[in-house]
Amino acid sequence: MSTNQTSIYGGRDPVDLPAYAILDAARLLGVSPSTVRAWALGQPSDSRDSKKRFQSVIEIADRDEKLLSFRNLVELHVLAAIRRQYGVSLQNVRRAVEFMRKRLRSEHPLASHRMLTDGKDLLVRHAGDLLNVSKAGQIEMDIVSAFLDRIEFARDGALLRLFPFTTTSIDSDPRTVVIDPRVQFGRPCVLGTGIPTEVIAERFQAGERIEDLSTDYGITERQVEDAIRYERLPSAA
Repeated sequence: MSTNQTSIYGGRDPVDLPAYAILDAARLLGVSPSTVRAWALGQPSDSRDSKKRFQSVIEIADRDEKLLSFRNLVELHVLAAIRRQYGVSLQNVRRAVEFMRKRLRSEHPLASHRMLTDGKDLLVRHAGDLLNVSKAGQIEMDIVSAFLDRIEFARDGALLRLFPFTTTSIDSDPRTVVIDPRVQFGRPCVLGTGIPTEVIAERFQAGERIEDLSTDYGITERQVEDAIRYERLPSAA
């Protein structure tokens, strides 16, 4: 990234700026707030010692203010890949991630370019207690692959942007909505426009017609519909 691009962010990479509250991250990814909170901040154990807590799975950008970065958002997106089909315990997920940190030598292995290669296999295999890689492993790997395909990296491996799911269909979900930390400060936008999906959804909720919004913003009606649907997606239980 050039100096000019980072200057407006105080010289920091916008990928790592604390920008998302727990509830915001949950809404953007369609994950329950309690799950995001557990993965990002940890949670009390089931033991009688109320002070004992399970450690968090990821290292968030600002723990004091409980704010996550775009890189954290991508990590949660990957974690949701194994959450989508299985109720994975916090302890087991954390063990798998710690193993990957050591193997991939990355503080944020779930948001690294290497997740697209050996990292994906490491996550599933080391979390063998979670996923049956011997019997239905190919299906489960396909689920992880579908989530990883929504992450875009630069040629040098730098994290660029994320295409969140706008429907409940993993296989056929369009790439109409994008989250780019360099566009609208990381707010979800219609791809290639910089138009926040939240703005479109608010205008529709206020009674404006899809065809009128399409004309106003110079985008297709399908793009308008995808933006509205994305903003209406419920968080997972």
